[in-house]
Amino acid sequence: MDDRLKNLKKIMDKRTFTDLEFSNQHQKAIRKKINQFEVSDDEILLAVMQLLVQEKTGHELTVLLRGRGIQKFENNEGFLYTLLHRLEQSGCIETNWNESGAKYYWLKDKGRKLLNKAEQKRTKRRFVFKELLEG
Repeated sequence: MDDRLKNLKKIMDKRTFTDLEFSNQHQKAIRKKINQFEVSDDEILLAVMQLLVQEKTGHELTVLLRGRGIQKFENNEGFLYTLLHRLEQSGCIETNWNESGAKYYWLKDKGRKLLNKAEQKRTKRRFVFKELLEG
């Protein structure tokens, strides 16, 4: 559990939930529902592209995605870098290394067009995702 959530839980235990008791069964049901919420690959792609409107490093992306509640790449950073590599290979993003050895990523015109298309047709994100990976 993230440290921020642990601290929030401690504070809420002391103030909010002092008079409430949850059975183990209820706690398990809540955990199960929380774990069912997974962000789809389409949503991750959309978030990455939105963040790459401005130049970012992979580390900056990781922090910003985590802030959006996307944790699919936790303990598997290869997922994010694979996605970035696909975006680069498809001509949607451009990359550059700076003097200190950090790699920066940003959207090219093709990526901006796909992002605009995805944002306009949020219900059809799967189509845009497949078009990107297959096109």
